[in-house]
Amino acid sequence: MIDPAEIVGQRIARCESNYRTEDSILYALALGFGADPTDSEQLQFVYEQNIRTLPTMNLVVGYPGFWLKEPKYQVEWQKVLHAEEKLIIPQPLPPAGAVVGETFVDEIVDRGADKGAFIYQRKEVRGEADGVLFAEVLSNTLARGDGGFGGTAKPRAQPPAVPERKPDAVCDLATLPQQALLYRLCGDMNPLHADPAIASGAGFDRPILHGRATMGVAQHAVLKTACGYDPARLKSLSVRFSAPFLPGETLRTELWSDGSDVYFRSRSLERDVVVLNNGHAELNS
Repeated sequence: MIDPAEIVGQRIARCESNYRTEDSILYALALGFGADPTDSEQLQFVYEQNIRTLPTMNLVVGYPGFWLKEPKYQVEWQKVLHAEEKLIIPQPLPPAGAVVGETFVDEIVDRGADKGAFIYQRKEVRGEADGVLFAEVLSNTLARGDGGFGGTAKPRAQPPAVPERKPDAVCDLATLPQQALLYRLCGDMNPLHADPAIASGAGFDRPILHGRATMGVAQHAVLKTACGYDPARLKSLSVRFSAPFLPGETLRTELWSDGSDVYFRSRSLERDVVVLNNGHAELNS
């Protein structure tokens, strides 16, 4: 069982990333950008001429890997799932460069012996040479097999709910059956997303798509419907992961606009299951 005293308040990793334009292109392709070869708006993320970087590229640069799998943390890693994610973007990430990602564990909250524990992590992405902050990534991971150690949780703000009215826009984006295998090439090598036996042991019929990849596809919907495909307009993006999404399904995203705020919810179109809820994007003017 995980021991909070050993890791809370600690820097888990300091990871240097020297990434190329080709890495930014691979990341966009792994999220499904470029599916329409005649769409010039999508082309700006997958073609080296005047290329722009997707905001959620910050999730994979400076990434410490699946550190919860390391034996010293005593986490039942096969039962780990993403619960929430928030990306704060002070300024756009260049298409190529050198950055440093520092990952910290801010808090671990016990939900009970049969309910698991929440692990709250924070990653800062900074320029290696000048220390300029490109992004802050706030993650909440549910370790389903690691509850029961006790402790008192600090109050935390709840994510905003989506409006109860009809959405202002709906965006459907198809994914590939091999989408998770492609996304693994961006750095998240958790075998849950590739190995059917491990997926089965975790209670799934087959490998599921990474939560961050699903978030990246929802980002596509926000950029397309609310930002005119201008990534510089995205100031922050947050989601709550409510159910697994399967590679090969269609992600239907419903969006509500309110000034500089966009609220959204995404579901598997084929199964009619909400997979991302309480989505919120804050836009720059």
